[in-house]
Amino acid sequence: MDTDTTKVEVPINKDLQANDEYMRNLYKNCDDIKIRHFQFGSDYKQEALVVHCDSLVQEEKSNLLHQVIKDMPDFEAALSLSVSVQQIKEFFENKGVSSRPVMLLKNYNELNANIVNGHIVLIFDKWDLALSFDASSVEKRSVAEPQNEVVVVGPREGTIENLQKNLGLIRSRLKTPDLKFIFKQTASKSNTKFVYGYLDGTVKKEMLEEFESRINKIKQEEILETSYIAELIEESSVTPFPQYRFTERPDVASASLLEGKIIILMEGTGTIVICPGLFNEFFQSASDYYQRSVFSSIIRLVRFVGFILSLALPSIYIALTTFHSELIPTVLLIALLDTREGIPFPAIIEALIMLFFFELLQEAGVRLPKPIGSTVSIVGALIIGEASINAGLASPIMIVVIGLTGIASFSIPYYDFGFAARLLRIPLMFLAAIMGGFGLFLGFILIFLHLSKLHVLKEPYLGTFTLNSTSLLKDGFFRLSLKKLLKHRSTGKNV
Repeated sequence: MDTDTTKVEVPINKDLQANDEYMRNLYKNCDDIKIRHFQFGSDYKQEALVVHCDSLVQEEKSNLLHQVIKDMPDFEAALSLSVSVQQIKEFFENKGVSSRPVMLLKNYNELNANIVNGHIVLIFDKWDLALSFDASSVEKRSVAEPQNEVVVVGPREGTIENLQKNLGLIRSRLKTPDLKFIFKQTASKSNTKFVYGYLDGTVKKEMLEEFESRINKIKQEEILETSYIAELIEESSVTPFPQYRFTERPDVASASLLEGKIIILMEGTGTIVICPGLFNEFFQSASDYYQRSVFSSIIRLVRFVGFILSLALPSIYIALTTFHSELIPTVLLIALLDTREGIPFPAIIEALIMLFFFELLQEAGVRLPKPIGSTVSIVGALIIGEASINAGLASPIMIVVIGLTGIASFSIPYYDFGFAARLLRIPLMFLAAIMGGFGLFLGFILIFLHLSKLHVLKEPYLGTFTLNSTSLLKDGFFRLSLKKLLKHRSTGKNV
C-alpha cells in the first residue's frame, strides 16, 4: 500500500492486515510508535489493532475496550467481552460517540494526525473507521507569573505551553459570546495548530479582513512558534520597528481584545501575539493599569525619554564635541578636553568601541545562567570600563555616556522595541560625526518619515499621533484615571 497519504485523504482500509502493513511501513524506524494486535469477544476471535506513540501517551490507561463499549445500551453484557466488531460498528455509525475523549476517524490523514498528537487509535477488522482516544500526557509547566513581565500589583498568572489552558485563562476573563476563537492548521510536516481570537463588535472590520487574508496564506510553512506567524504576516520585513507585541500575560491579552486587537496563540508555546502593535503601545506596561494614573503617566514619560536617550545620546555627545563645542559651558568643555587628552581616536571611533563592548556584555549576561549572568555583566562592565580608561582607549565621560545609553534602553518594556533603538543609534552616530547637529536632525526626520509611512494591518503605526485622534491624551503617553478611561471604552469612542 502507498504510504504517501499526506495530501490525499485516503479512506481507511477494511482489511486489518493491510492496515497493519501500512502503519508499519509509515512508522518504520520510529521505535516510540507502538503497533500491536489484541483479541476480544467471547471466543477471542475478534481482532483489532492498537497504535500509539509511547512518548506522548499516559503510562497507565484504563482498558480501551471498556472505553469503547461503555456507551453501548447493553453495557453489562458488553463487559463480558461478548461484544463483536459488527455490534461496535453498527452502534457507533448509527449513534455516534458521547464520550469526550473518543473520536471516529475516517481516513489515514486523521489517523496519523491523532497518533502524533498523543491519541491511542483502535483499528478493527472489516471496518473502514477507527476509534481514537485522547491519552496525551506530555509534561508541561504549571501556571506561574511570567519572568519577563513582572508586576508589583496585579494578577500573577502567565500562559503555558498548553493551548486549551491558555484559551481558558482568556475566556475566564471575557465571559461573552462576542469572544471568537478561530482554529487553523498548516498542511506542513509539523501539522501546526494555532488560534486567532478577536472580540466581535470591537475589532475593526477592515483590520480583521486584512488579517484573515494574510493568515489564510499560511499553509505549507513549518511553524514552531507564534513569532513565526508574526513575521509571516508583518507589513514590512525591513523596518527595525516591531509591528506586533508579544506577551505571556492573559490579562494583557484580554485588555488588548477589549481595545479591538487580534491575538494569536499556538500549541507548544506560551507567547501570545497581539496585532497590531502601534508606536505608543510599546511604552505601556501591564502595571500601568494597576496603579494610580498620575504615577503611570510619569513612568510612561520616563520610558519615552529613555527611548530618546538610548537612540540619540551618543550622537548628541559626538555632535557637541566634534562640531558644536561652543554650546558646551566653558568649565565643562575644559574638563572634557582634559579627560580626552591622550585618546588616539576621534569621538565616533571611541563610541563605537565602547558600544561594541557594552553589547557583548549585555548579550553575555542574557545567555549565561541567571545566577552568574548578572554578576558577569556588572563586574565585566566595571573592569572593562576601568581598563579602557587606564589604557587610553576611552575617556571617563564616554564611559558615562555609553552607560547611560544602556540603562536608558532597559527602561523600554518591550525588548524588540528597545532593539530598534540599539540598531538605529549607529547610523545616527555616523550622521552626527559627518554633519554634526544637522546630521542628527536629518536622521530624526528620516526616522519620522519612515514611521509615518509604516502601516500595520491598515492601521497607521503612528495612529495615536494623528490630528483626529485623542487616544494619545487618554491612554498614550498619559493615562486618564480609570473612571474616565473605562467610560470612554464602554462608549466605544476612540478605542
